[in-house]
Amino acid sequence: MNRLDTRFDALRQRGRTALIPYLTAGDPGPDATVGFMHGLVEAGADVIELGVPFTDPMADGPVIQAACERALANGTSLKGVLSMVAQFRERDAETPVVLMGYYNPIDRMGLSTFCEAARNSGVDGVLIVDVTAEEAPEVLPELSAAALSPVCLIAPTTSEARIAKICAHAGGYIYYVSFKGVTGASSLDADRLADQIAPIRTVSALPIGVGFGVRTPTDAAAVSRVADGVVVGSVLVSRIADNLDDPAAATAELRATLGAMRDAIDAADDEQRKIHRQEEGERA
Repeated sequence: MNRLDTRFDALRQRGRTALIPYLTAGDPGPDATVGFMHGLVEAGADVIELGVPFTDPMADGPVIQAACERALANGTSLKGVLSMVAQFRERDAETPVVLMGYYNPIDRMGLSTFCEAARNSGVDGVLIVDVTAEEAPEVLPELSAAALSPVCLIAPTTSEARIAKICAHAGGYIYYVSFKGVTGASSLDADRLADQIAPIRTVSALPIGVGFGVRTPTDAAAVSRVADGVVVGSVLVSRIADNLDDPAAATAELRATLGAMRDAIDAADDEQRKIHRQEEGERA
């Protein structure tokens, strides 16, 4: 078991939903990211998704695209991102870190070289947005062999046959995209989520984290009632964009934003456990 498996197992035993914030590494500068990561953990993050900046982030909306541009302009590279994770590990040996990005930088480094470097730096999982179900058998087993959980995306348009194919190679958790579109949009329909993720649960025992469109504590609480994890990205990256010249202010806003979501999720979890106890009492 790596840190991801250990963390989700502990949360499951406590009846808690994972809070998974996303940041673009190197935004607004390479010296800010590690401090942001520690601030998110202090605010209640269970797992951190760290975006590897890329020139063509096709699954991302304008907020994260702009963050990638700022990070690349400051010279952030895949090797630099791995160095940030290693620096984070100097103070935090427990919080799982998942790299999220596109295959081109990994391919340029070499998959085997990347796996070894990622493992040595303290990475726990890798989500490669543009590796398809057909390409997964050529890439994801090598991640697994290096003890790097291959986190996979599933969308509302994914067929049940394709869901099974994707889950066959997945590890850590499944990232369910809550709607058709790009990151940062506001089309979250939490009421439909339980039905949408049900087919995944029939073929995989992995935890399911839901992302795209989670912008408020109310959104986060609603998602937590049906998912195992709540992924929050664009709203946090926006806080950084609002404070490009003041990392301390950005950290404070990140902590406040994520902390409010943590409180809302915990309250929803408490409510769900109370309902469950009442149902068990009625059956007894």
